[in-house]
Amino acid sequence: MWDVEAAYGIRNPTAPDADMPKGTVDKKSAGTLFAHLADIRRGWKTAPLSLAERRALFMRFALDWDDMRIATREAVTDRAIRYRLERGIGKLASHLNGADYIDSYDDLEIAA
Repeated sequence: MWDVEAAYGIRNPTAPDADMPKGTVDKKSAGTLFAHLADIRRGWKTAPLSLAERRALFMRFALDWDDMRIATREAVTDRAIRYRLERGIGKLASHLNGADYIDSYDDLEIAA
C-alpha cells in the first residue's frame, strides 16, 4: 500500500496465460486488486486518522510488527495498540464508505 510500485508485476488472476490467444477480458471481474489499492491509498491520504493511529497502522501492516513490538516502540500497552488499530481501520472503512465513524468505545464512556 505504501509502495507506489507494489502493484506492478502482480499477476491478474483473471488474465489468460501469456501463451494463450488474446481475447476479451471480463471488465466486471478484472482489476479488483488495483481498485482496492487505489481506494486504500486514497483513504490513507484523506481519512481523519490521528498520528498515533497512523503510526500503529503503518507498523502493523507495512512493517508486519506484532502488537507487543509496536507497544514497546510507542511506550504504551499492547491493549492501547489494539485500540488504535481498531479505531484506525474503522475510520478508514467508514471514510471509504462515505459514512461517519461511530466509535463503539464512546458508548462505554457514556455508560460509565
